[in-house]
Amino acid sequence: MTTSASTAADTSAFRGRIGPDPRSGHYPAPHRYRLHLSPSCPHCLGLALTHALLDLDDVLPLNLLPAVPDAPECGYAALRPLYEASAHQYQGPATVPVLSDDWTGRIVSTHAPDILRDLAERFGGHGPALYPDHARDAIDALARRCERDINQAAQHAGSLGSDHPGYEAALTTLLDALAALERRLADRRYLLGDRLTVADVQLWVTLVQLDTVHRWHLDAAAVHRIADHRGLWSYARRLAALPAFARHLDLDAIARRHHARCRGQEAAGAAVQIVDWTTAHAPAPRVTPAPR
Repeated sequence: MTTSASTAADTSAFRGRIGPDPRSGHYPAPHRYRLHLSPSCPHCLGLALTHALLDLDDVLPLNLLPAVPDAPECGYAALRPLYEASAHQYQGPATVPVLSDDWTGRIVSTHAPDILRDLAERFGGHGPALYPDHARDAIDALARRCERDINQAAQHAGSLGSDHPGYEAALTTLLDALAALERRLADRRYLLGDRLTVADVQLWVTLVQLDTVHRWHLDAAAVHRIADHRGLWSYARRLAALPAFARHLDLDAIARRHHARCRGQEAAGAAVQIVDWTTAHAPAPRVTPAPR
């Protein structure tokens, strides 16, 4: 199995933040910063979606790197000079995502959750309120549930294999989380009501990862049980039709990264595609800004 998506976020080498004004050191300024992302990385996908939803193309440039890392420990040779300029005798991997400062030539942050919050809080003043003040605790709780009860549970089940006694417990954790999220969406358009937030971005990326990566290591019966949450997958297809989501979903890149890195055994669930992401053409509603 591949390494958990949480690993990059939990072991980040750089944890700088963007402050509100020049006294902060790193403060919002057009064209000062740059995002280095790979379309195959789930953390990067969430950041790319947030960047697109906030319409930051003219403020914060994107540097898109290949799907498959070309350096040790899932690193990129092109990022090595940036890492070495940012930390004396840096020995770790040069991984994505990276938020860099073009003024200094150094890295601000490699911690995806912090970068996402800074995009929404510091650069998103004229776009939709994707991380509104009143909902931040709920958004953070939903993000933790996506990571712990879906990503990690699916990966754990896949690494054990269906014959292992712990497989069903891990699968139950995953299915319970999907059921709870589906119930939450039963009477609302988005996770927090009628307005899209980064909670929806994070859940959508999690569902993409579940269908395009984790199901390859689950048995067919488990994947059918996952697919039975029809309301949740309908929600995923609806979001896939939004231009920002469709623009950054690179299924080929995800597949190439997965097959290049994965050492796990393929299971029967690999043959049971849950969503045809290429034909998600549901009408795309206008995203309504949430009150600040």
